[in-house]
Amino acid sequence: MCQFPPHDLVGRIRYLSTPLEPCPTDVAPQLDPLPGIRTVLFDVYGTLVISASGDIGLAGERDTTSAFTAALDAAGIRAPATAGPARLEQVIRASHTQRQAAGTKFPEVDILAVWAEVLGGEVPASRDKLARLAVEYECRVNPVWPMPGLARLLADLRRRPLVLGIVSNAQFYTPLMLEGFLGAPLADLGFDAECCAWSYRLLEAKPSTCIYQVALAGLDRVHGIAPSEVLYVGNDLRNDIWPASLTGCRTALFAGDARSLRLREDDPRCASVVPDRVVTALSQITDTILPAD
Repeated sequence: MCQFPPHDLVGRIRYLSTPLEPCPTDVAPQLDPLPGIRTVLFDVYGTLVISASGDIGLAGERDTTSAFTAALDAAGIRAPATAGPARLEQVIRASHTQRQAAGTKFPEVDILAVWAEVLGGEVPASRDKLARLAVEYECRVNPVWPMPGLARLLADLRRRPLVLGIVSNAQFYTPLMLEGFLGAPLADLGFDAECCAWSYRLLEAKPSTCIYQVALAGLDRVHGIAPSEVLYVGNDLRNDIWPASLTGCRTALFAGDARSLRLREDDPRCASVVPDRVVTALSQITDTILPAD
């Protein structure tokens, strides 16, 4: 586990973040109440938070060279001449290729290990500095902001007899980002750590069902909750709705931001995938799909 001071990074995330607004979609919500739900599991990027790039770690059209230089300066690291955004992408691609060759269909990286390789043995960088560098770069190339209604949604859910968890393609800074935006660690926000699964810890990403099975095993072990009693909420038909359905969960497609909505109409794996519900605002989850008794 990384031993950096987390609250220092939480402060940097808050400092580097500026408000974003979701871009409306033309998708019609489907909001009939869904009975029998004891757990709500969430995706993060594009669902709980607005992502300017639509997902974690996708720089899009942003000036990655300037972001790279600024991140190094902020972290107090002098990098070798070979370091840069292109080298960062090269290391990530090489890691994916290596793990795919070893049998992992949907590999994930640990971004701290990636940054250590990018900097190479020439630069002595502690894990604290690597963590600072990763945060500084990610906040610049993939700005994020809480989705409207997020704080209210979590407050409403905490008042219900529901277990909350997260299944997300993520890095170590993802829970710190949520803490920065919401002013409390995940446990205080109602999330059960035993029912959360993060891709960087498994080195395997969605749409693999393995990451879902981690959270579902925790739900069964700690709470005796079956997959059929779980509602999974996510913005991507392939990465969220398809694998959650395969594991037996009920699903709600979040279609509240055009940047991140992924209907995957050209993906044959999703041709017959239909979410149980469709929401276009987070408030609809507690107002209509899971109304209070």
